[in-house]
Amino acid sequence: MTVLAKVEAHTRPDTIDALRDLLAEILPDTRAFDGCLGLETWQNQDDPRHFILTERWEARADHEKYLAWRMETGVLGQIVALLDGAPDISYHDEVAV
Repeated sequence: MTVLAKVEAHTRPDTIDALRDLLAEILPDTRAFDGCLGLETWQNQDDPRHFILTERWEARADHEKYLAWRMETGVLGQIVALLDGAPDISYHDEVAV
């Protein structure tokens, strides 16, 4: 069963463009990571510091393995350095209704 990983983050006022640039650089590797089925990035119209990434994965374990890889490579630290607080990550199952 696939899983949706939702990542919400707020940048500092001076790092909005830096986060967009970093995401543009790294997200092709995310989309190519084993288990990633797709990824979209959203920026709030009323608060441009607020970003949401919706990521579809084959399994939660695939996303967790991906996060561990990003931590090992230092990219996760680069992202967190641009944020105003820790990102919020939640996992969701699709509901067939």
